[in-house]
Amino acid sequence: MEDAVWREIIAPWAEALDLGEPASESDVQAAEDRIGPFPQSLRELLMEFDGASDEYGTDIIWPAERIANDNVYFRTDESFSTLYTSFDSLLFFGDNGGGDQFAFTNSDTVVVWDHETDDRNRVTTSLRDYLVNCLESQGGDWHRE
Repeated sequence: MEDAVWREIIAPWAEALDLGEPASESDVQAAEDRIGPFPQSLRELLMEFDGASDEYGTDIIWPAERIANDNVYFRTDESFSTLYTSFDSLLFFGDNGGGDQFAFTNSDTVVVWDHETDDRNRVTTSLRDYLVNCLESQGGDWHRE
């Protein structure tokens, strides 16, 4: 994990963000119990602030409970299994407000899932870079490397 203090990283944009109260260790563990382990960087971020939305209401980082709920839904909804490639290898954690969603792969790599084409394109190799790039572009339109 990067030596990052998440509130310091987002400080330049903090006034334009709506941050959730810190998640407890038990909140994060309960989400992980439902869908599997989170990358350490995401665990640490959620324990500093449980979700972050920008000034336009885009949910850049979802709260732990939403991460669990949405991932269970994506992995178990029968209609999705006929429309899309399996989501089992992805851990969704945020979106761009237009239907596309951001996820970790089985590593710390962040991909964007295009809800119209089912494409999964690499965005960056760290949560820190995802967050900074998203905040710099105000809404995640940068989402291709």
